[in-house]
Parts: sequence; C-alpha cells; structure tokens
Amino acid sequence: MSVFATLATSAIRVRYEEALAGLAANCKKIPGYDRPVLFEGGAYQGIWLECAPHESLVYAKHAPEVAVATHDAFFQFQRDDGYLPFNIGAKGPGSITIQMVVPIASTALDTARLVGDEALLHRAYAACSRWDDWLVTHRNTRGTGLCELFCQFDSGHDGSPRHAGFPWQCPDNDPAKCPDQEGLPYLAPDLSATVYGGRVALAEMAEQLGRAGEADLWRNKAGEIRDRIIRHCYDPDEQCFYDVDSRGKFVRIRGDVLTRVFSEHVVDQQLFDTIYERHIRNPEAFWTPYPLPSIAANDPAFVKPIPQNCWGGASQALTALRTSRWFDYYGRTEDHRHLMTQWVEAIMRSPYFMQQIDPWTGAFTDCKTRDYSPCMLVFADFVDRLGI
Repeated sequence: MSVFATLATSAIRVRYEEALAGLAANCKKIPGYDRPVLFEGGAYQGIWLECAPHESLVYAKHAPEVAVATHDAFFQFQRDDGYLPFNIGAKGPGSITIQMVVPIASTALDTARLVGDEALLHRAYAACSRWDDWLVTHRNTRGTGLCELFCQFDSGHDGSPRHAGFPWQCPDNDPAKCPDQEGLPYLAPDLSATVYGGRVALAEMAEQLGRAGEADLWRNKAGEIRDRIIRHCYDPDEQCFYDVDSRGKFVRIRGDVLTRVFSEHVVDQQLFDTIYERHIRNPEAFWTPYPLPSIAANDPAFVKPIPQNCWGGASQALTALRTSRWFDYYGRTEDHRHLMTQWVEAIMRSPYFMQQIDPWTGAFTDCKTRDYSPCMLVFADFVDRLGI
C-alpha cells in the first residue's frame, strides 16, 4: 500500500516542517569562518567534502546563503598546494584523506547558477582547478590516469567490505601517502567518476567565464578519464564496475559504487540499461523493498546483522539523496518515484531522522545520530518531488 493511502497528508506536512526546523538548527559556524554552514548533524559535528556541498545545494531553495557559505568554507581552507580539506569541524580543517563523492565543482556550479553569483563561479573555478591538479599529482601513482583509493575514509564507505582491513586514514595524516599494504592503491571507479564529474563542471564553468580554450581542455581531460574508468574498472562479463587492486585484479564486491558512477553520468544509455537491469533493478541485489543497499543483498560480502554507520549493506540516506542526480537523467522516473515513496514511508515510521535503514524492513538502525541532515533532506526533497 502506498504512502498516499496509509498516511494523512497533514501528518506528512508536520514531518516536513520538522525536517526543515532540524536543518535550520544544523546551520552552524565552524572555527575560523564567520558564516553558518550546513552541518551533517547528530554525531557528525562539521562538514564533509563528500556530502556537505551537495546537501547544501539541495537545501539552497530554503537557504541559498547557506549553500554559498558551505562551498566557500572549503575554498577558504584550501591549502597552498591545492588540497581541499576532507572535512571541517571543531578542530578546523582535516587532511587525513580525500573522502569525496559528489564533485564540489559540480555543486558549486549549480549553486552559482541558482543564486546568480558570478563571483562564486570565479572562486569555484580557481579552487576546483587546483584541486584537480592536486589529485592528478598525488593520486595517480600507478600512472593509469585514474584516481586511486589509499584508505577506507577516501570513499566515505565506512565499514565497507570493499576495503576491509585497510587503514581508516592515510599514514602521518598525509593524504598523499599510501599505506604500505598489499593490494593498495586501488584504482577506484567511484573516485575516478568524481574527478570526471568535476572536469565536466569545470568545462562548463570555463565556458561561462569566457575561457573557451580552457573549456576544451577540461572536456578532453574528462573524456580521457571516462574512457579509462570503463577500460580498467568495468568487467563486461559481470557487467559491473569494480575496484582494481595493485596486482591488477578486480575486487569483486558488488556495491553502490555503481550508483556513484551513474551519478556522474559516466556511462551512456545503452551501458546504463545493461547494468541497471542486471544489478540495480534486480530485487535479489539492489532493488530490495527499501532501495538501495550499499552492498548487493545477494553478495556474500553483505554484512549481517547490520551495525551502526556501516556501508556493508544498509540502505543509506546519503545514497538516497544522490539518486536525483541520475534516475531521471537515465529515464527511470517511475522507479525513482517508487524509491522516494519507500523512503518517505520509512522516515514517517521513525521518531528520528537517522542515517541508515534495513533494506528489507525499512527500520532505521538506532544510533546516536538522530538529527541527521541527509535524512531530513531526503524527506523534504522527496516530499517536494512527489508533490505530497
């Protein structure tokens, strides 16, 4: 039975206002920066590069100034060598990893367009160009042209079996240092997709700023890494993207890396349809009653029982929030509507806005993170998109 049949619209609107109030409460200041930014919330008191810029963009229709500030905070704390902090919290900017998913260049471009801020576009273009240079210099040690994963935090996949047993962070808190461990560094399709999406955005920024020659260079660079993602990280037999370890072997764990590749539109429609039908739309894999598990439900690596803050199987609010970046793009609007409905239902049954749900029951994992911005954004954004 659908959310429309089981829940009163008035109850959904009350929950909607609770989500907006929670998001407003999560707009706070960080040391050394004078404007409020959108905190992750709950146990996560700060902003993370993998998610905060995108979250602030989704929130921008309610607080555009917070979206601008959340991006500018990362740009302000960018190091002289081009490195962007992986997070900024009470202790200031952190540098133990890269931890990126949605490219900040892409969300900065969309934010600048939304608010009509050409100055932000200039700042973003300069900062994100330098960030791309840093990644090329320090995360291409195998010379493939792809972005390499050094540690667990790099992907934001905490507790994922895709890199079980690896250090959480880089040695000496230096994101340019790869741990001396067998298998590392990985060629990572999701990190490489983030670089690809960033370059596509940089090309659009350059075009808008009247730098046509630079725009062509960024498009060429984007095309090069896109081709290499498919050449190195796609297994045509299993029709799946995988990490590739330092011995050149696929790490055959089917995870939501696929959705991150889709999010940046790396694959064309034909390849998308092939992968989507075999894996994502498969109810035994990712199309569980409450999509999308972080590891395929039928993969032996799925972690049971589901622990807190674990990308080993739980359906994550962050993944749900990012679905708007690719479902409609690839023509899967009705499937997206189903996913959104299931998440709205799950959140309505929970007394709190939390991080992750059981992909079969929709029950949230009880944890300390009960005012979680991504979950509040999922609810508010999905209610708007569903027209409830």
